[in-house]
Amino acid sequence: MTNATHAGTFKLGDTTVTRMGYGAMQLAGPHVFGPPKDRDAAVAVLRAAVENGITHIDTSDFYGPHVTNQIIREALYPYSDELTIVTKVGARRGSDGSWNVASSPAELESAVHDNLRNLNLDVLDVVNLRIMFNVGAPSEGDIEEPLSALANLQAKGLIRHIGLSNVTARQVEQGRSITRIACVQNMYNLAHRKDDALLDSLAADGIAYVPFFPLGGFTPLQTDALSHAAAVCEATPMQVALAWLLKRSPNILLIPGTSSVEHLKQNIESVKLELPTEVLESLNKI
Repeated sequence: MTNATHAGTFKLGDTTVTRMGYGAMQLAGPHVFGPPKDRDAAVAVLRAAVENGITHIDTSDFYGPHVTNQIIREALYPYSDELTIVTKVGARRGSDGSWNVASSPAELESAVHDNLRNLNLDVLDVVNLRIMFNVGAPSEGDIEEPLSALANLQAKGLIRHIGLSNVTARQVEQGRSITRIACVQNMYNLAHRKDDALLDSLAADGIAYVPFFPLGGFTPLQTDALSHAAAVCEATPMQVALAWLLKRSPNILLIPGTSSVEHLKQNIESVKLELPTEVLESLNKI
């Protein structure tokens, strides 16, 4: 099997991680709520990810809630020195599975301690502040209070690096005036490219960009151009979509999620996929 390091590496804060990472969101139950159907399978996927060279795992304590972090701890603790675990705060789950804002200083401090406890860590490698003015997409608004609260927790030694998620370019600019931003995590894939300019500006400054829903989210990417590209490359459409992202910019870090070791292997295989010029041009037009 291809090793995840074959996709190269990029800086995330002061550490270097594999550009092919793993997103733990799908380790929880349906709609990222409750426990998984098969906990042993979830543990196996995490161990396979690390065994195949992945050094970047993305999670959050509001996945489940608490479920994915507890599975990560069960599968991987004690953690390798090479492993970077990135988490998110700023939201909480309702008893009905709803996604709610939780960005007051007190809520953020509680969330950081929840992550530390469930992951069994003394300090979190990277914490992304998930902005929730609009749950589904970036929306303008002032982020000074919550980001300053996270920066205070960083000053106390609970967080190494801070990132931003679900943000506009203006919010990234505001964030960088408050504290050092290690990464930006927004929705971006072949069919959703509103962040092109932001992605390029972050690349110029050496800041990692982490696309969530790199394969389209709960509705998978489906276009004729992608299907044709997959046929030409003798690969799956999802492998082509991941390979395109790796080719798009060197600061892109991928975190495709899966609860299947087989799908994990397919995702990792995408790092060695060469996209012919004509295929790349057709994909760029999607």
